[in-house]
Amino acid sequence: MADQLIETNIPQQKHYNSVPFPVVLSPKSTIPFSLSLFRQTINTHKPFIDSLLHTAGAVLFRGFPVTTAEDFNYVVEAFGYEELPYVGGAAPRTNVLGRVFTSNESPPEQKIPFHHEMAQVPEFPSKLFFFCEVEPVSGGETPIALSHIVYERMKTRHPEFVEQLEEHGLIYTRILGEDDDPSSPIGRGWKSTFMTKDKSVAEERANKLGMKLEWMEEGVKTVMGPIPAIKYDKSRQRKIWFNSMVAAYTGWEDARNDPVKAVTFGDGRPLPGDIIYDCLRILEEECVAIPWQKGDVLLVDNWAVLHSRRPFKPPRRILASLCK
Repeated sequence: MADQLIETNIPQQKHYNSVPFPVVLSPKSTIPFSLSLFRQTINTHKPFIDSLLHTAGAVLFRGFPVTTAEDFNYVVEAFGYEELPYVGGAAPRTNVLGRVFTSNESPPEQKIPFHHEMAQVPEFPSKLFFFCEVEPVSGGETPIALSHIVYERMKTRHPEFVEQLEEHGLIYTRILGEDDDPSSPIGRGWKSTFMTKDKSVAEERANKLGMKLEWMEEGVKTVMGPIPAIKYDKSRQRKIWFNSMVAAYTGWEDARNDPVKAVTFGDGRPLPGDIIYDCLRILEEECVAIPWQKGDVLLVDNWAVLHSRRPFKPPRRILASLCK
């Protein structure tokens, strides 16, 4: 790999068992790097990049000539991962072109709490790409944290709570309006959530996800679960903290939703707020928040890593792509 790519270090990186998190790859400065050479490099070194991703959980590509949504789409396609349609997710987002979407479009002053992408539905992406098209004036990082580390720390600090989670799982409840509400971090309306204007098609798609719908005057109440909150990552042979508990409990708030009711134990009991806020502290302690630079492409293993978003001063445009 020394012929085209180099592993670089940045001050924000953490190390776990001497493995950097995330791994940062840059082009060798002696080579004039074009977009097609980047694509070719991905094709040539894909097994190596996949193994880095498997070991580290996230890979940041920095310093490559990726400037537009088209370029980003071209890079995503070079990896050859199958696309995952965004059905059942909560975030308001728009398809830009091809496999590229905007990331969560909620207002810049809002923080988006830690979560695994679509952890509240049974079919979730295994990999995510983020791309910085416009770097923020300030803030707007996408902090990432290793799921198995969070699990280990939670199990040490709150063994009984973790045992309850493993036994009962979680239920997520959300009220969706008819149309998207851009003022809310979970403002995706039911029409775009289920990609239809037809209630019976929405029912059918919800059913496929194992989600119950209760139609209301103002929209629909969705009830998902019980669904596991701790999963076993077979490929790495370890348990992981795989849920949207902290995100729902601390962030699923808008004119329709009360975050405390948004997530409960799988048997319907309320969750202990103090433990959830302690989990949030652990996530903040373990996370890595790298300031975005224009052209950055971040590849995240959704099994291994949780992500969030810090508030920012616009403009900022981060694009995303979800893979099966």
